[in-house]
Formats: sequence, C-alpha cells, structure tokens
Amino acid sequence: MGGYIGAAFNWLLLRLSFRIKIKRGPYRDSRFMAIVSITRLRVRSWQYLVPFLFYALRSALQAKYSQGNVATSLLRDSDSTFWTRTVWTTESAMKDFMLAGAHRQAMRKLLEWCDEASLVHWEQQDEREPNWSEAHQKLQEQGRRSKVNHPSPAHESFQIRPPSC
Repeated sequence: MGGYIGAAFNWLLLRLSFRIKIKRGPYRDSRFMAIVSITRLRVRSWQYLVPFLFYALRSALQAKYSQGNVATSLLRDSDSTFWTRTVWTTESAMKDFMLAGAHRQAMRKLLEWCDEASLVHWEQQDEREPNWSEAHQKLQEQGRRSKVNHPSPAHESFQIRPPSC
C-alpha cells in the first residue's frame, strides 16, 4: 500500500494506536489467588485493523467492568501485533468474560483476521500485573497457539517475538 492511501492509513494507525492501561475494575477483593491471562494476536492484513481495533477496545471495556476483573491492559506492538493482559479474581470470572459480549463476537472473527494467536494463563499469589517481558516469557514457556485459518510460519513453529515496549 503506497502513496496517499498508505500515508493516510499510517496516520490513522498512529491516532488509533494504543497502550492503554485500564486499572482496577470495580469488583476487587484482596483475598484471592489471582488469575493472569495473556493473549498475543497478529492481524494478518491492514484491511482487518480498523475492525480489530473496534472489537479490541470494546472487549477491553467489557473486561474492565466484568465481575472479578482486577486489571486490564492492552499493548500495540510492532508489525500489527497486539497484546492483552488481564488479572482476574477467579478462573470462572475470566471464562464468563471470555464467552460473553464483545469478546465472544471478536473471538469468532479472529480466526480469519489473524495469522498468529497465542495465549497463556496462570495463577499467582498477588494481584500484581506482570510486566510485558514476564508475560512474553510465560507465553513462550507455558502458552499455546490458538486456531487461525491462515497461520504464519511463526505461528506454526510457535516463535513469539518479545514485545517492543
């Protein structure tokens, strides 16, 4: 994509790019084993970026106000790659969020929109959000690939670049 359209699209991406940190959902209880969930998604074509961002922001807001959410963070990485980091009070709260609303709608579309998708979740003693390097390390060591219809070679071999933050 070149010329005026390419420049306009790059400008739009810069305006829509995000490093959002939505801290502390309204349903916080300090006596729990926190569940941390990390996802990494790479959008395979520029034509899917705007709808992807629309669903990503809707899903982040849904997470923020979901029962059991402690923290929600999004990271726009290089090469049309996006990370999410959420912390939950229980695994059931995380699953309730995952299977409802905007997130459920987005999951169906990601099969076609993404050529790389991976996730990991784990339990930890505190509600601390892991930094993105720790999230990458856990994803590499304990994570799994999600199904995508057009997997990249990196997806097939489960090669995950660290986030560039």
